[in-house]
Amino acid sequence: MADAAREEQLLRSSPLFGGMDATSARSLIAQMRRRELAKGDTIFHEGDDGHALYVVVKGKVKLARTARDGRENLLALLGVGDMVGELSVFDPGPRLSRAHAVEETVVFELPKAVLDEWLDDHLEMSRHLLRALAQRIRRQSLSMADLVFSDVPGRVAKAILDLGHRFGRMERGHVTVRHGLTQEELAQLVGASRETVNKALADFASRGWIDVHIGAVEVCEPDRLRARSR
Repeated sequence: MADAAREEQLLRSSPLFGGMDATSARSLIAQMRRRELAKGDTIFHEGDDGHALYVVVKGKVKLARTARDGRENLLALLGVGDMVGELSVFDPGPRLSRAHAVEETVVFELPKAVLDEWLDDHLEMSRHLLRALAQRIRRQSLSMADLVFSDVPGRVAKAILDLGHRFGRMERGHVTVRHGLTQEELAQLVGASRETVNKALADFASRGWIDVHIGAVEVCEPDRLRARSR
């Protein structure tokens, strides 16, 4: 019971439920399907019909696209409270990316048919979903601006701070970010080559701003990173 209450609380932290009263939220949650995923399990593939959206309540999910030469390109790392696959629900069409679990993960699935019917009876909730979509567009616009106006070390610093804000935990007096990404994936996330990102990470480490580990980074001087990200 405690776990169910905790999961409901985490679900309601999602933009999907922003502004909803408890009764409305529970009526929608009751129509969602809970799915447990092992590390590496796929939620959906590129080209699949966008028949549902998902909300993460445990673990992490990678969104990636496959290039023409077969290489996978990481688009985003999503965590607790994030929605996955919502764009294809509101703009019907094939999925443009693949979503898979980075670790043991729990998501709640909301079919498009259920959401459409529910919104017909709760029209006032549409504005909250519009706000959530607008927030997604805003983040993407900022990311595009960073690619144009920021150098690679600045983008790396900003990515570390963002990952720390979303996934960091205080350990030994510092924020440790167990992101689970390879350096290649981190490079894809900031739109740069692995060699250039490795050079930026090594520079930050030599200055004592961070300590790099496999699949994790310890943030020792967040203010320095914040200044470098601007």
